[in-house]
Amino acid sequence: MRIAQISDTHILAPGDDHPAQPARVENLRACIADINRQGVDVVIHTGDTTQNGAPEEYEILRALLSELDAPFFMVPGNRDRFAALRGIFPHLDYLPAEGDDFRYAVDGFPLRLIGLDSMLPDVRKGVFGADRISWLEEALGQAPDTPTLLFMHHPPFDVPQAGYTDGYRDAADAEALTGAVSRHRQVIRLICGHVHVLHGERWGNAIATTMPSVAVDVRKGVAPEIGDAPVYMLHEYSEDGELDSVMQVAGAARDA
Repeated sequence: MRIAQISDTHILAPGDDHPAQPARVENLRACIADINRQGVDVVIHTGDTTQNGAPEEYEILRALLSELDAPFFMVPGNRDRFAALRGIFPHLDYLPAEGDDFRYAVDGFPLRLIGLDSMLPDVRKGVFGADRISWLEEALGQAPDTPTLLFMHHPPFDVPQAGYTDGYRDAADAEALTGAVSRHRQVIRLICGHVHVLHGERWGNAIATTMPSVAVDVRKGVAPEIGDAPVYMLHEYSEDGELDSVMQVAGAARDA
């Protein structure tokens, strides 16, 4: 099973005077074209899909994502707006019909996929909370023998090279989430966005990773030789139960 991850696309609408507006659209377009060439099974967006959560930005996002050949699943980031995101993607039946919480499980693939919301309206830091953690434990308890990939926007751990430390999350809240997931050994990977940098570490019984932002102008820590090429993550789950993850440079295979 091949999974492409995109994150922190921060799409801006035409007419916005931000100098990166056209580049961010092209960054995502280039990643989508490359992902289609990879023949992936699933695409996951780990949040901050747009810059301001404006309807016109979501219109651009929808048009771009409609070019994907594979089904895609998303969770919101702190830049997203619940009602606008839901309204622009009414055909995505995994998104909740009401309320401000995006959490769901996807079955039918070799890996079970669970999207967990880490957002509260108008709160920038990650929030997990007792209700979300309880829901997650219940969802994990429904399929204890199925290898599972968990995805959310905010990492529940420090990423010092991105300046992301305890001030950006509630430490006790994150510790409670880590403890809950550690009780369910089928979770083999957590993938996150938000910090705009490539990072990986052991988290509970799993491996956790973050990725550079698709929006090149705000990403961090990418080697200079990559230049202005956008990047995304490619996660490949093998028959022996291993999940290998690599940062993919959009267009690299085609241009080699």
